[in-house]
Amino acid sequence: MTKKFGIDIDGTVTSPETFVPHLNKAFNLNLTLEDITEYDFSPFVNVSPAELGKWFKANERSIYETSPLADDAKAVLQKWHQKHELFFISARHDKLLDVTEEWFQKNELSFHHIELVGSHFKVETAKRYDVDIFFEDKHDNACEISEECNIPVILFDTPYNRLPVPTGVVRVYNWLEADQWVASWLKEQQK
Repeated sequence: MTKKFGIDIDGTVTSPETFVPHLNKAFNLNLTLEDITEYDFSPFVNVSPAELGKWFKANERSIYETSPLADDAKAVLQKWHQKHELFFISARHDKLLDVTEEWFQKNELSFHHIELVGSHFKVETAKRYDVDIFFEDKHDNACEISEECNIPVILFDTPYNRLPVPTGVVRVYNWLEADQWVASWLKEQQK
């Protein structure tokens, strides 16, 4: 039984630590992932939100080009790609499609579709592709997608997403745990 998987990229397929060394270098900081307790980086850097935004816009291509894969993501995604449709749905803007596709090729990750929506609001895209399950690291996205699409959402645990979650959101700590949860869910779907 083929399912459609909606999958966020940054902080989900890529390591949630991706931005930390870039922030440390640019702003002369000593942050670790554990220090990042909010999705917004502004409270953790010594510049205004406007200046942080300008820095990010100037550096996002190189950050995305060098993003490390999350542990075990490649093996799990390659396994799923054989049986399911993988729709990577990201808040990146569409001008980054080339660097995103190159990153997937460089990391030998297969996909059926990449959709760069340009905002964190992914509900419409999840509905348009009629995804059956979603994988996310941003707390409010996970909750919105689960509630508005009435599908399970796997939330990859990070220090910045530890608020309580509704029933339809399942917190996991790594890709192997996500794979186990999906295997059980697929068995239930076949009944």
